[in-house]
Amino acid sequence: MKFGVVVFPGSNCDRDVAYVTRDVMGQPTRMIWHQDTDIDDIDVIVLPGGFSYGDYLRCGAIARLSPVMKQVLEHANQGKFVIGICNGFQVLTEAKLLPGVLVRNRDMHFICDRIPLTVERNDLPWTQAYGKGEVITLPVAHGEGQFRADEKTLAEIEANNQVLFRYAGENPNGSQNNIAGICNRQGNVLGMMPHPERAADSMLGGTDGLKLFQGVLESLAAVA
Repeated sequence: MKFGVVVFPGSNCDRDVAYVTRDVMGQPTRMIWHQDTDIDDIDVIVLPGGFSYGDYLRCGAIARLSPVMKQVLEHANQGKFVIGICNGFQVLTEAKLLPGVLVRNRDMHFICDRIPLTVERNDLPWTQAYGKGEVITLPVAHGEGQFRADEKTLAEIEANNQVLFRYAGENPNGSQNNIAGICNRQGNVLGMMPHPERAADSMLGGTDGLKLFQGVLESLAAVA
């Protein structure tokens, strides 16, 4: 199985993800420059956190126009796995691979903390290694992480069970319905504000995020 980590100008969590997939999990991992257009060898695409293009427009708005994103769209439409973390989540919403938008945090401050989350579903590859309702702890680091959607879209997200993670304690950014991570209807595309890659090595103080990567790896191995 091979992971591909997209590198946009301004990305700063790409190497963190590669450390987990390549060094901790021992899986082939390729860094994909945003202008690359050949990703046929990749099984799981990761859009990492950071500040793509400096976030000088809306977060992720410029990144979605990068040449690689056309292939990411095709990858997702083929039912293959895509995960966007933090800024990557913003890119996925801008690209319309996920509904809603991410806006400035409720208190207008950048948040850097460790936050408890509730796992809402464990019937997808991303979350199959967790228990339904399990509370895990992952780091967050964002200034524009408040998830918002219009009333109709929010109702559809809830009705279709697209919420995978919710903030379990105090809502750190004002996201509607305490939403911390959602998937598309097919379940192969995941966007989340918290950073699972920063909680995937015991030396960093926790491994709750490692199960997410292990879950999708086990799913791919089962059909290989």
